[in-house]
Amino acid sequence: MGFDNGILRRFAGATFASLRIRNYRLYFLGQVISSSGTFMQSIAQDWLVLQLSNSGTALGVVTALQYLPILLLGSYGGLVADRFPKRKILYVTQSAAGLLALILGGLVASGWARLWMVDLLALCLGLVTAFDMPARQAFVIELVGAADLRNAVTLNSTLINLSRVIGPAFAAVLIASLGLTLCFILNGLSYGAVVVMLRRMRASEWTLSTPATRAPAQVRAGLGYVLASPVLRTTLLMMALVGMLTYEFQVTLPLMARFIFHGNASSYSLLTAALGTGAVVGGLLVAGRSQVSPSQLARGALLFGLTVVAAAFMPSLWLAAAALVCVGICSIAFTSLGNSVLQLSSSSQMRGRVMAFWTIAVLGSSTVGGPLVGWVGEALGPRWALALGGLAAVGAALLGRGLRAVPELAVAAAGPAEDARPAAASDQAA
Repeated sequence: MGFDNGILRRFAGATFASLRIRNYRLYFLGQVISSSGTFMQSIAQDWLVLQLSNSGTALGVVTALQYLPILLLGSYGGLVADRFPKRKILYVTQSAAGLLALILGGLVASGWARLWMVDLLALCLGLVTAFDMPARQAFVIELVGAADLRNAVTLNSTLINLSRVIGPAFAAVLIASLGLTLCFILNGLSYGAVVVMLRRMRASEWTLSTPATRAPAQVRAGLGYVLASPVLRTTLLMMALVGMLTYEFQVTLPLMARFIFHGNASSYSLLTAALGTGAVVGGLLVAGRSQVSPSQLARGALLFGLTVVAAAFMPSLWLAAAALVCVGICSIAFTSLGNSVLQLSSSSQMRGRVMAFWTIAVLGSSTVGGPLVGWVGEALGPRWALALGGLAAVGAALLGRGLRAVPELAVAAAGPAEDARPAAASDQAA
């Protein structure tokens, strides 16, 4: 028994290593609350669009509009993250996202909601996300340092997918009993948790990256930096292909629930929760692994793609949900590894811009992928729309074969020593 307890303690210590850091614990808690609200709203918004339009293409258009600003402005969001204190950026972006959710809730409650209004608010949320996501991604390494980055990134992905379980579960209950409105209102309020946790952080306890100095053509310099690195370039291309066609679950899963399994919002919530459950399990399994090797990306993409194809052709709702658990496990392994490779392969003064390109690849690519996958869902059926994503991930695995020769990344690859400095209390004060 003592031996078993010792194994469990070592496993827990490795799996939750970054939670020893107070600032990251606060960040983690705020994100759990806010992300649960986000997925609650996602279920409600997707179902609202289907109620207003009964169209997979319309659902894809809303997705595209939400990610269009990321595609167009994401690189500038990364530059802002490189040049300004990230906590201050997050104060603004999280507050703005909360306000947009409250506005949508008010429109639904009043009965004034129309499809064009949902489209407009999705576009505004995308504008906020274009500046929020690079700052949040680059903020993690400042909270935990390079040594705990892989663990923190994986736990961060795990918490998002834990929220993918919690949010849809609450959404299913709320929509069935009280309607759509409360999902938007609660999401708007949940952003307050992030602001509170940011306020409680101790700036003296994290390591700040040296901000990039003002210079001409800094966005172009970031692009040149990425293109000059085979690891960064190939990883981002893989993420873009998967982001454009595979990570369109908010288009494919409601179509599967409604038109293949003839279900309702609860059916959609079940599929989303199954995906999140698998990702939580996968996150806990890989969080304790400290090795970061670009060569693992191709294998991860292949497994991810094969499980998505399998899920697409499951004959029943419950079998599809079971397959999506496997999809979630493979998804988080692939995503967290890609995120870690990019951060550890980047100089700290370029990290914000590199992570902005990651945001563009994973989210901004939905501007093209969302409508395309929605059209495939209407023209060929939802099963083929989901299967297309699986085939795209297999294609990404083929694209990443060249990374097999790249050695394991050391934590020192996060940047030279002079790239980081201890935070002064005034550096990122509110």
